[in-house]
Amino acid sequence: MNLSRWVPIVLGLAVVATACGDSDDAEPAAGTSPAGTVTVEHQFGSTEITGVPERIVTIDLQWTDVMLAMGAEPVGYSVDAFMPESGVPWQQLPAEAEPLPLDDGPPIEQIAELQPDLILGSYSIADQGVYDQLSGIAPTIAGEDALQVTPWQDLVRTAGEILGEQDRAEDVIAGVDGEVAEVADALPGLAGKTFSLAQYIVGDSIYVVADEQDGSSVFFQQLGMTMYAPVRDEGEATGDTRIMVSPERSDLLRADLLAFLVNGGDESDLADIPGFDQLPGTVAVLDYPTIVGLNTPSPLSIPYSLEQLRPYLEEAAGAAG
Repeated sequence: MNLSRWVPIVLGLAVVATACGDSDDAEPAAGTSPAGTVTVEHQFGSTEITGVPERIVTIDLQWTDVMLAMGAEPVGYSVDAFMPESGVPWQQLPAEAEPLPLDDGPPIEQIAELQPDLILGSYSIADQGVYDQLSGIAPTIAGEDALQVTPWQDLVRTAGEILGEQDRAEDVIAGVDGEVAEVADALPGLAGKTFSLAQYIVGDSIYVVADEQDGSSVFFQQLGMTMYAPVRDEGEATGDTRIMVSPERSDLLRADLLAFLVNGGDESDLADIPGFDQLPGTVAVLDYPTIVGLNTPSPLSIPYSLEQLRPYLEEAAGAAG
């Protein structure tokens, strides 16, 4: 997982639906095409979307998942080269959809050939120049200028506005949140336990999520857990939503539950982290897809990652606080 994937740009999108026609006209029924324009504000201004887009290109994993969950199959989607060869384990993409490698940034010409009527991106649209190129092809939504992951529920509601499917959006949210709530109810021992979500880039540094408002933190809070206080305090002191520390800082990994990735190596590389084998809490060394599913959560990734994490949650719930 490269750094841009671990520290994606925020997708805090302000959405305004503007009705067309006379004010006396009846509002469109939920689930039907909206009779107006949706305006989405982002770091490069605002984007107006008139009508329901039919050819959507998604150039980050969250947006791909959100659109799939909403029943809108993208004509082009970003590919994560670090995922298994079989692809993202929770995705079922249409065979005719075009995979888009992002190794050198969004492939502008390849995207243009797809003739999209909407382009959705976040950290993949990192500068004004790239945004200008993409918006010259089709209406483009970028992320906000902040290093924070927006809760996936907000993205689903944005998608509901764009697609004129607000009721479906609420159903998607209720379904996934219900799965998380069921686990929380089944494991009341998680209430009040602390968590950390981190990775070690082998030979480099440890990166830890340090923002309680970050979308990746919301999942654990829904389970009744709280961010490990030393991590939160470090983030507040530095102003970083994801802090970078040396491998010697295993003190930031001493939460009741640690969800952890060894990036660029295997578990033998944990020997680089002094004291890792003596951490007092439940240590979940997870694979790449599971950590991605937690780090940039979506309505499709959360059920998958929840299942992979469940044995560790059970252990943490039963452990002495």
